[in-house]
Amino acid sequence: MQRVPGGLPAPAMLQATVKLCCGIAHDPLRRLPGLKTAAVAAVQKDIRGLVARGSHRLPSKIPHYLQKLMGKDTAPCPEPTRGVSPSQSSSVDLSYIHQGERALQRALSILQQHTSWQAEPVLDTSAAVSSAALPGVGRVFRAEVVLAVPVAQLHQELFERMEQMPQWNPNLSQVKVLRRVGTDTLVTHEVTIPSLVGRRDLVSVRHRGRRGAATYLVGTATHTEPPPPQEGCIRAESRLSCIVLQPLAGDPGRTRLTWLLSMDLKGWIPAAVLHRVLPQSQADFIEHLHRHLSAAAGP
Repeated sequence: MQRVPGGLPAPAMLQATVKLCCGIAHDPLRRLPGLKTAAVAAVQKDIRGLVARGSHRLPSKIPHYLQKLMGKDTAPCPEPTRGVSPSQSSSVDLSYIHQGERALQRALSILQQHTSWQAEPVLDTSAAVSSAALPGVGRVFRAEVVLAVPVAQLHQELFERMEQMPQWNPNLSQVKVLRRVGTDTLVTHEVTIPSLVGRRDLVSVRHRGRRGAATYLVGTATHTEPPPPQEGCIRAESRLSCIVLQPLAGDPGRTRLTWLLSMDLKGWIPAAVLHRVLPQSQADFIEHLHRHLSAAAGP
């Protein structure tokens, strides 16, 4: 068997060995997405280490080949910037994925609780907004509405086309995707316009998942590599945001949207003001979304 310096198998043999190992482990790892991601990153790190130690005949496409075998759960890693190693880049990406998965699990736990929700007064909207004080989370606001569009269209507007939100939501001056991690996780920076509580910006991990027919779009504040605060802004934090999109029973062209929101706006804001601003902001967002969808549908 042909070998490269250092006693390693030839690239073709190594590639075949990796493929065999991934095939054996695929089924149990498929049921544990967090473990699968960690496994891919660990093997990538080892292979990159071999390349760095002088095994230059190892094909550079092996890390991407691993991702293909394992279901593309992590994005192809770009060439690292100067001073940042591939292993450091992978660990940051993994941290974002884990933050998103934890936020999803927390949202699912809240949705499964038999909580008594109290109606909140909101103006000029078809959405119903309620709230509850939950242990370990604080005050959570829940907005619900049925929209006459399919889940796929809402998913596109609220996740795939996030950067276009300021075009139809006048309460936002900017939404920027700072980082894409695989296909299901984003790091975003949002800036609001000045309002009753001032101007805020948020840095969040956004993650999507599916459970049955429902699509979950979750978000939570991240402190990993945050951009500097915007001038004139206060850096707010999203404790938890989760939008659930479910096709209406018997009518897949309509969607039930449920939105859980818990935020820390920071600054000196009386609780009474905070508890009016957040539910109204949910109601306003849904109203702007409804108008945007209606305009896109045309006459």
